[in-house]
Amino acid sequence: MTLTFPDLVGFVGVAMILVCYFWQQTAGVERTDWRHPAINGLGAILLLYSLIYRPNPASIAIEGFWLLISIIGLVRALRARRSGSK
Repeated sequence: MTLTFPDLVGFVGVAMILVCYFWQQTAGVERTDWRHPAINGLGAILLLYSLIYRPNPASIAIEGFWLLISIIGLVRALRARRSGSK
């Protein structure tokens, strides 16, 4: 099987999500750290891009929810950062 550009983009997205998960499990993430949901959201976008070319309904659903949750987390982190709370 030959990897296409969308496949490579999808693998980059997977790596981003896995790095964030590892970061969360090993170092913890503060509520005001916007980088975690931003990287997770970007990873989900990259995976969704790859799924345009090789559709899988279940994967599209989970990545769509992953993106939505990441957006919520990003908004909350930015609000918490702005208000100065941790």
